[in-house]
Amino acid sequence: MLSPAKRKAAVEKICTEYSLPQWRVCRALSICRSSARYIPIKKDDEDEITKRIIELASNYGRYGYRRITALLQREYHINHKRVERIWRQQGLKVPEKQKKRKRLWLNDGSCVRLRAESRNHVWSYDFVEDRLSNGHKLRWLNIIDEYTRECLACIPKKSWKHKEIMEVLSRLFVMKGKPEYLRSDNGSEFIAKILKQMLLKFEVKPTYIAPGSPWGKGYCESFNIRMRDEFLNGEVFDTMKEAEVLTGMWMKEYNQ
Repeated sequence: MLSPAKRKAAVEKICTEYSLPQWRVCRALSICRSSARYIPIKKDDEDEITKRIIELASNYGRYGYRRITALLQREYHINHKRVERIWRQQGLKVPEKQKKRKRLWLNDGSCVRLRAESRNHVWSYDFVEDRLSNGHKLRWLNIIDEYTRECLACIPKKSWKHKEIMEVLSRLFVMKGKPEYLRSDNGSEFIAKILKQMLLKFEVKPTYIAPGSPWGKGYCESFNIRMRDEFLNGEVFDTMKEAEVLTGMWMKEYNQ
């Protein structure tokens, strides 16, 4: 069954193509002439509400027009009939349910989409935070090889800058060889322009996970959790030197 708008469009098309009067076409199609002649009155806020409906439909992909109406009624005085009309005009519909998938499979640069195939193929690095006994914050820079799961570096400092990260990476490239890919999140230290330039100079491709998706670097996150569980939660650090020594001892045990 056609909607009133489509019936009106059909009448207009037949009248134009065959040069027939409107009343004859309406009689042949059993359409009320008043419906064919009706000109809808567009409200002043029509464009604004249409734009808002499309925006909400994009943000809430599983919502139909009734739930979108409930959201709109927080902002506008509107009923479900008007929302349904705009919903149909814009061709909106609730997509069919899809099989659940872990987002790990969907994000570019995730552990699944870029799987390490050999030693020095993919490295990943991240920070872990803890505190000294006096409350001062410490940050550990952890670098692992995703294929061998070897901890290449685990270094505590009070703060890290991109230049210090570059020094650590340069030493590792000399000692361990350079990886093809280096995976990280979008922290300011990792996306620094000068750091990217250094990596490109060494022909290392920086790979960044999607914002707010720590599972994109799952191997590094797994290492961080294990480090906190086995090491950080059981130690109290009074000085930076103590943290460095104990970290070195734990890293050696981990790699064995």
